[in-house]
Amino acid sequence: MGLDKQKFYNADLIALMPIGFCYPGTGKTGDLPPRVECAPLWHSKLLGKMPNAELTLLIGNYAQKYYLGETLKETLTESVKNFKDYLPNYIILPHPSPRNNIWQAKNPWFAKEVLPHLKDQIRTIFNRN
Repeated sequence: MGLDKQKFYNADLIALMPIGFCYPGTGKTGDLPPRVECAPLWHSKLLGKMPNAELTLLIGNYAQKYYLGETLKETLTESVKNFKDYLPNYIILPHPSPRNNIWQAKNPWFAKEVLPHLKDQIRTIFNRN
């Protein structure tokens, strides 16, 4: 993202909000999905406390499905490749996990196109404030 630790961990500048607010446990192939009642119950209340938020990153499939619904493309790769379709409201990113290292290796355009755009937007926001 191009931020140093001091800025990234400054709660007055950056907020992280999970799609679910409790750990749902594990299943056969990894973590279970977030509980369906969490986001509808809490997200609007918390976002209402952040009226000056200038950029929302939707990281991972659950957040993208919740906020973008039917406007998502067929696959994560198509959605991320067409990230400009969701601007200026959102930037969509794959979930950062070791499993996605393979995805990133297969999709070098992500590091060349999406990440520079994200860093530019963050730089613009921080230069304004």
